[in-house]
Amino acid sequence: MTKADLVAKISDKLGIEKGDVQATVETFMEEVKSSLESGDNVYLRGFGSFIIKTRAEKTGRNISKNTTIKIPAHNIPAFKPAKVFLEGVKSNVEVN
Repeated sequence: MTKADLVAKISDKLGIEKGDVQATVETFMEEVKSSLESGDNVYLRGFGSFIIKTRAEKTGRNISKNTTIKIPAHNIPAFKPAKVFLEGVKSNVEVN
């Protein structure tokens, strides 16, 4: 599902104009992004958490030059689904 599909589905369900729903979805994503960029996690009960994970420093390889390089420790955004959300997906989606 793309962002456009999500906007269309919400618009149809709630009877709100697509432009308003688009603005709401965009604002939601901007707020989650800005919150994570400022170091704050976002918790949505029953859905999941947008969190910041810290990756440790590690040694990598540059294959073309056959040298080792150090990859510094860094933070990445991550999503951790809520238990209810996870169970719903596990019970309703077939394994391929």
